[in-house]
Amino acid sequence: MAGTDDFTAQTKPDSSAGGPESTAGGTASPSELAKFAAMAESWWDPDGKFKPLHKFNPIRLAYIRDHLASHFARPVARPEPFSGLTLLDIGCGGGLLTEPMTRLGFTTTGVDALERNVQVARLHAARSGLTINYRCAMPEALLSQGLRYDVVLAMEVVEHVSDVDLFLSTASELVAPGGILLAATLNRTIKSFVLGKVGAEYILRWLPRGTHDWRKFVQPSELSSGLRGAGMTVKEIKGMSYNPFADLWSITNDLEVNYVVVAVKPG
Repeated sequence: MAGTDDFTAQTKPDSSAGGPESTAGGTASPSELAKFAAMAESWWDPDGKFKPLHKFNPIRLAYIRDHLASHFARPVARPEPFSGLTLLDIGCGGGLLTEPMTRLGFTTTGVDALERNVQVARLHAARSGLTINYRCAMPEALLSQGLRYDVVLAMEVVEHVSDVDLFLSTASELVAPGGILLAATLNRTIKSFVLGKVGAEYILRWLPRGTHDWRKFVQPSELSSGLRGAGMTVKEIKGMSYNPFADLWSITNDLEVNYVVVAVKPG
């Protein structure tokens, strides 16, 4: 229902200053960008238009952290356990994932197709004393510069792109050999239409009407196929489920609405 990282020898550092770049064409969908432009100032308001993401964030952060700790054999109990590793957050929005990943020690880059989102993210990072390379850019632009990252996150963004297969191929190419990619999205099922679309936007009013287009939801088989076709090995698929009675999110085996895919690139 949500609408929100040593293999360093194989990773080329991103030294861009992060200025505005062209986001024309590529996998950006103009209609989807327009929706989020209207909400850009609300990213860090826990009771605002992105309230579902704020409630959703702790469970997905823990899931991401634990998988990365296992993959890179890093003890999460120590300060900045992922120091020395690079992470790319695609569709970073206001930085709800990018900032905590930075605090965990990653050298982070966040890209978004909306300049307003990037401005909000930069301002909040500066206020928080964090160094993050935010760029208004498409992932295709990073790929054309030969950049690679130990971790690539594509969380709650796949359902908003214009070409899913091209997006997955690009995101996968941005993963350094031996690296890992996590992608989260919404399944295209009757249950997701009832809960993720009608329930979230029209009944509970968690999200503005029109935030999601159910026809653009992506089934796990489609997402997995796209990643495998791009040379990734799918390691795990898990559901992220909401319990309305407890008002809690949890990691489950129910893939009917929200789910996350973990894939690695052979070293």
